Amino acid sequence: MSFTPQHLFFDDVEVGQNWLSLGRTITEADIVNFAGISGDFNPIHLDHEFARSTPFRRPIAHGLLVFSVGSGLGVNIPMMRTLAILSIREWHFCGPVFSGDTIRVRSIVLDKETRARGRRGAITWKRQIINQEKKVVQEGVTLTLVEGRAALTRGEAATKV
Repeated sequence: MSFTPQHLFFDDVEVGQNWLSLGRTITEADIVNFAGISGDFNPIHLDHEFARSTPFRRPIAHGLLVFSVGSGLGVNIPMMRTLAILSIREWHFCGPVFSGDTIRVRSIVLDKETRARGRRGAITWKRQIINQEKKVVQEGVTLTLVEGRAALTRGEAATKV
């Protein structure tokens, strides 16, 4: 997928702006497929009998599955001209996600730093993954590199608008 005219540049967002993504329901198929892809077959995710003996009483989704789905949700709202993830400064796993839960991502701009004379910029985000009960299940701070409008004048933009 290429950037479109709807994708925002670094210059288009301000500190304090926030967005809430669309929802995505985590399914048992997601959990099983993630176990196969990652190799994480911990019984807390797949064994219903074992999970009954845990504080959660049923299987939970992999934390990194939820993080990955949240990353995908965050790509679309807001649609940014993101070039790279620079760091995950902190990340907290606050609560379980079960098969059937619907998650959304709240993205808040915490800070901006212009780089490369405006051709790029670093954006610090607070990201919160929330469930259908509006409970934060994961949250943290990430840093992304985003294309700036000055790249247009220098012919470096990934897609001219």
